[in-house]
Amino acid sequence: MNVLLIGSGGREHALAWRLAQSPRLTKLYAAPGNPGIAEHAELVALDAADHRGVIDFCHRHSIGFVVIGPEAPLVDGLADNIRMMGIPVFGPNKAAAQLEGSKGFTKDLCARAGIPTAGYARVVSRDGAQAALGDFGLPVVVKADGLAAGKGVTVATTRAEAEAALDDLFAVRGAEAVIEEFLEGEEASLFVLTDGEAILPFGSAQDHKRVGEGDTGPNTGGMGAYSPARVLTPELERQAIDEIVLPTVAAMKAAGMPFSGVLFAGLMLTADGPRLIEYNARFGDPECQVLMMRLEDDVLDLMLDTAEGRLADRAPLRFSPDTALTVVMAAKGYPGTPESGGAIAGIDAAEALGARIFQAGTRLDDGGKLVASGGRVLAVTATGGDIASAQADAYRAVDAIDFPSGFCRRDIGWREIARTH
Repeated sequence: MNVLLIGSGGREHALAWRLAQSPRLTKLYAAPGNPGIAEHAELVALDAADHRGVIDFCHRHSIGFVVIGPEAPLVDGLADNIRMMGIPVFGPNKAAAQLEGSKGFTKDLCARAGIPTAGYARVVSRDGAQAALGDFGLPVVVKADGLAAGKGVTVATTRAEAEAALDDLFAVRGAEAVIEEFLEGEEASLFVLTDGEAILPFGSAQDHKRVGEGDTGPNTGGMGAYSPARVLTPELERQAIDEIVLPTVAAMKAAGMPFSGVLFAGLMLTADGPRLIEYNARFGDPECQVLMMRLEDDVLDLMLDTAEGRLADRAPLRFSPDTALTVVMAAKGYPGTPESGGAIAGIDAAEALGARIFQAGTRLDDGGKLVASGGRVLAVTATGGDIASAQADAYRAVDAIDFPSGFCRRDIGWREIARTH
């Protein structure tokens, strides 16, 4: 089977690596891909926003399956148009992708279905937001309604900070926002595959959103992650599936927009049980990297069964009992304006130590040398029998990489390590 993978980040490199291991794969194409993905797939210069161009490529190259990695093409309806041509797709249709594309849509769905989440107000104007703020205590959470690459959230500890966040959001014409009650607890990520009816749990992870050590500084797309997140105990996972995930899947089906793909639930583990923070309609980045390191099943088989409605017939997934941990190496300036063009060397030396380096924001310069071309550049990923050994191996690999214009956090996994010592 010929497969087309859409995307260019570390998540897509991890997916390409696993897809390339499937005995069902004939040829893997990636659009646009990156130099790391090129080790597993033929790169093609396609723009995911050009739906007709993507479909034409699929027909010309006998593509039997399309995997959409990032959220933007899903929210834009690429999956709908490919399916209309009779080609199966891993990823939800446009209507179902609203679970990520609109935080207000998701909060309203939770309210209708009785799904436990934070109290909220949807606001469509600066004046309305000002009035709604008075209904919330401090801290308070301010979120852009649409896609924001993991950076559209402000946890405001003062009224002035909340108002400044709203000023920033409503400086954009047509902006909408959600104001939320602040939830106390620890965050964890739960993943499930669903074909619109059946679900198959796909493991847990915990990521580190803040740019600075000790979880300080502005939010990023993610500076590292580890899996499994043992703070999400089997009992809490079952509760989250029963009270949050299954009612969501049922509500989406009842609304005529069944969700097919991977559903990523960001959870807050409060004293009263799990609460939904938000949904993503795709694998997280860098959570995908640690999940793919632990997965022992054929990912192409899994994705096909998801796309074609066969999940009810599948046995529970097989994951390694080891812990996987990934450290993001970012370009200086991230999450603001990252420094581009910085030289990168030492990836082979790092992988010789047993780690796997997933490339994200990279390109080859005119001389064929690997350089940085984005904010998050590499995801240095290792496994170990426990969190401490996985962390030690990941940082050993980080130290083997020569990336002078890059930086990373040195404390990925700190919560889990604190719990185990």
